[in-house]
Amino acid sequence: MKQPSLDLLMNKVDSKYTLVVVVAKRARAIMEEAKHEGLAKGMKPVSISLEEMSESKSTYECNPEEIE
Repeated sequence: MKQPSLDLLMNKVDSKYTLVVVVAKRARAIMEEAKHEGLAKGMKPVSISLEEMSESKSTYECNPEEIE
């Protein structure tokens, strides 16, 4: 599977740091779902998360109160 381009992904977030954090959190959630549901290993969780982000299936919300 071909990875989504960085340009496309950067249009969805405000910085590369945000992209990394959002994708990593979603990848961890995918791993937990797979563990509990006994899903077969196929694509890597980070690849799935990147694909979801590029297709706008996965979004994030920035909460300024959490930053401080």
